[in-house]
Amino acid sequence: MYIAMITKPKYRPQIALSVAVIYLIAGIVPFSELPVTINWNVLMMISGTMIIVYYFIESLMPNLLADFILNKSKNAMWVTILMSLFAGLISAFIDNVATVLMVAPVGLAVCKKLKMNPVGMILSIAVSSNLQGAATLVGDTTSIMLADYADMNFMEFFWMNGKLGIFFAVEIGAIATVPIMMILFRRNREPVSSDERTKVKDMVPTVMLLLMVAALIVASFIPDTPSAINGIICMVLAMFTIIIDIFRKKGIRDAKEAIIEVDFATLGLLLGLFIVIGGLSKVGIIDDFADYIVKFGGDNIFVLYTIIVWGSVIISAFVDNIPYVATMLPVLASVTASLGVEPYLLYFGLLSGATLGGNITPIGASANIAATGLLKKEGYDVAFKDFIRIGVPYTLTAVMAGYLYLWFVWG
Repeated sequence: MYIAMITKPKYRPQIALSVAVIYLIAGIVPFSELPVTINWNVLMMISGTMIIVYYFIESLMPNLLADFILNKSKNAMWVTILMSLFAGLISAFIDNVATVLMVAPVGLAVCKKLKMNPVGMILSIAVSSNLQGAATLVGDTTSIMLADYADMNFMEFFWMNGKLGIFFAVEIGAIATVPIMMILFRRNREPVSSDERTKVKDMVPTVMLLLMVAALIVASFIPDTPSAINGIICMVLAMFTIIIDIFRKKGIRDAKEAIIEVDFATLGLLLGLFIVIGGLSKVGIIDDFADYIVKFGGDNIFVLYTIIVWGSVIISAFVDNIPYVATMLPVLASVTASLGVEPYLLYFGLLSGATLGGNITPIGASANIAATGLLKKEGYDVAFKDFIRIGVPYTLTAVMAGYLYLWFVWG
């Protein structure tokens, strides 16, 4: 399955679902256990967020924010840097692919106005989105999966067990990449200015998006909530957004478009992976893998942490980080249980390495695939070497900064 998803990335959902069907037919995962094997919380969170993001994009609020950035930039280099940081900020609260689809078109418009090649800016937006997705519980699918598995609430990404959380590891990594971008785009010194102000068509999507984040924060403090509470919140607010739109516009055209724009391919991929990973756990392969890692790393937590971080970077450069993280979370839980230590250092190391590792290659993350696809539509084919020129130094710098931070705070 993994080999097929790497060699045939266009068919990843079909591949994962086909293997899931084989698992069900073979009895590896009994049909009776299917409802508890699938993580409905994750599926509902992604679906609800994508619907609200569709309306957010249509409202032109991202364009207004981009106008502000363009007006505050001294030259083309700082436009690229600020657009990347802007994308990262959004991605801390919204799915990475949605962030790229939201911000990249604005970047393309800016590049056309400045008559500059957009490849560097769009790729920087993509890799920044991948980085910041690990900053909060709602920023990325892998963050949602970690929070669900480790029973973490929204605020524990910032402060947990009396220590600063993974949010600060991500932000230190983001700050460390600014000098890298200044070197990469040092020749883009053309002066820029803009007095334009995009008129936002509708404030409701922005309000609903902020309300979603606020509701997730509040829910994280309420004890004994249902396991799917985050997904329920996102779906309920998405439905409210659709209903409000139907009543205001007296029609269902935009509502139908919002539902059509949901990334059903990603949902299908996740559905298949939940079943496959559930099967791997049931037959004991995950435990065997954990034993192998323990033997390889011994009882030295620093060696294990180093293996997890940098091994995750290498693996996620070629394998989608969603199935990888889904596979490794139970492995790390078993490893740390056998050593009698808390799992959070390895959990955070896994998340930071797996999230950033996807930035090394154009196939390592869905946001990168989306970005290169947009560029191709504009007539720019991104070669492998063009991507790694940006992805490799960006990744190594951000991962090293986060790696050191996590060890000194949590090690």
